Amino acid sequence: MVQVATEPVIVKTPGGDLEGDLVVPPPARAVVLFAHGSGSSRHSPRNRAVAESLQSAGFGTMLLDLLTPEEAKRDQHTHELRFDIDLLADRLVPAIDELDAWSATRGMPVGLFGASTGAAAALKAAGRRPDRVAAVVSRGGRPDLAGDGLDSVRAPTLLVVGSNDREVLNLNRQAVELLTALPLTDVKIEIVPHAGHLFEEPGALERVSELAADWFRTYLGAGVERPTGPDGGHWKPPAPRRRPPPM
Repeated sequence: MVQVATEPVIVKTPGGDLEGDLVVPPPARAVVLFAHGSGSSRHSPRNRAVAESLQSAGFGTMLLDLLTPEEAKRDQHTHELRFDIDLLADRLVPAIDELDAWSATRGMPVGLFGASTGAAAALKAAGRRPDRVAAVVSRGGRPDLAGDGLDSVRAPTLLVVGSNDREVLNLNRQAVELLTALPLTDVKIEIVPHAGHLFEEPGALERVSELAADWFRTYLGAGVERPTGPDGGHWKPPAPRRRPPPM
C-alpha cells in the first residue's frame, strides 16, 4: 500500500494565521475543504472520518482551523466567535484561494464540506468564489445562518440531515427555498434515517461519507468508485492522529 502523508499548511488571513492539514492522495484530481462546526476544530473526529473516506474515494482534503489559537481559546469561554458566520466565511475564502496557489492542488476543482455552523460559512464562501467552488455538502448544517448569502450560491448543494434532528431538518427545508440562484436539480436534501445531529448512530456517518463522495464525484468531475494508488493498487490513507475528546 502507498502511504500518503498529511502536510501541515498555514493559511494567512487578515485576522491571523490558520493551521490546516492537507492530504492529496495519488489519484486526486479535486480537493475538498472542510469547515468545522461551532466549538470544534480541524481535529473534529467526525470530519476526519469523512475526510478519510473522501481520500479513499480519490479526493484531496484540507481540514482547517477557522480561528487562530488565541481566538479559539477565547471562544471556548465566550462562544462569541463560533456563530460569527461572516468571520468564518472570511477565513474560508483565503483558504480557497490558497488551494489554487499550492502546487499540489493548483487548478483542481474545489468542493466545500461544512458541518453545523461551518455549513453556513461554507455557503457564504461559495457565494463569494463562484468560479472556484464547484460543489457544497452540508452535514447537520445550519444553512439558515448564511442569511442573505444563500441567494448568491451557485455551487450545487447537498444538505445531509438526520431524521431525528427535526428542528435542523426544518431549517434546512426552509433554506432550500432561499437558494434561488440554483436550479432545483442542483440542490437536494438527503435524510439519514434514525440519525441525530451528530450522526453518532451505527452506520450514520458512513452514510454521510457515501452521499458526500457521490455528490462530489458528480459535480467535481473527479474521484474514483474504488480506492486506487499510482500503480493501480490500493493506497493507504494517513495514519489517524490521536483523537481528542468529541467537542
